[in-house]
Amino acid sequence: MKLEIIYKDDYCICVNKPNNVVVHHSYLSRNISDEKSLLQLLELQFGERYYPIHRLDRKTSGIILLTNQTENVSKFQALFTNKEIQKIYYGVVRGHAPTTKVIDSPIKGKDGKSYKEALTHLKTLATVTLDIPVKPYHSSRYSLVEMEPKTGRTHQLRAHTLKISHPLIGDAKYGDKNHDLMFDTNFGWKNLFLHAGHLNFKHPFTNKDLNLKSEFPEDWNSLFRKFDWKNPIV
Repeated sequence: MKLEIIYKDDYCICVNKPNNVVVHHSYLSRNISDEKSLLQLLELQFGERYYPIHRLDRKTSGIILLTNQTENVSKFQALFTNKEIQKIYYGVVRGHAPTTKVIDSPIKGKDGKSYKEALTHLKTLATVTLDIPVKPYHSSRYSLVEMEPKTGRTHQLRAHTLKISHPLIGDAKYGDKNHDLMFDTNFGWKNLFLHAGHLNFKHPFTNKDLNLKSEFPEDWNSLFRKFDWKNPIV
């Protein structure tokens, strides 16, 4: 698999991560021999190692930032710590979501006990009502949303959309299996509809303003055509 390169210089690289590709394998992973991680694919493609500055879930597609030098990691991570980087995601959710919504709700930590503050700004870009029944209703409704996480908690956008009763389509953990099944049965769309679309920041080494974008996977483009929705990244 050859990765799409969005931006590359002497300090960093931004790539468009496909759906269902893990950024790196954990030590407990059972399928290391069965699949290549994003880091392994990059090393095969460029012949050098890269180090992720942030993370995307396996099932999330879109833009991710990495560096080729361990000594550069702290400089880039400071952009996130100091809130000097803007991340914009797109999602397809169940129901007609609010026009705008600030979701201020703590996210449970990895230990399953503690909670951390989490903030997401959401905006609805388009809606559709389909004459396809999904229990318990005789029709089904969906929204295209733009989300800007102001914090970087694990599964933040997936948990926050569920919090407002508009879970993401294709999310096996936080979503609605009846709607996921409808998407698969009627359209053949199986992936999680969450895409990291934009990354905007000032380069910590060159001081260049970077406004980067990642194109949608093909199932998104098919959905835009079927639902008559405008692609927000063109």
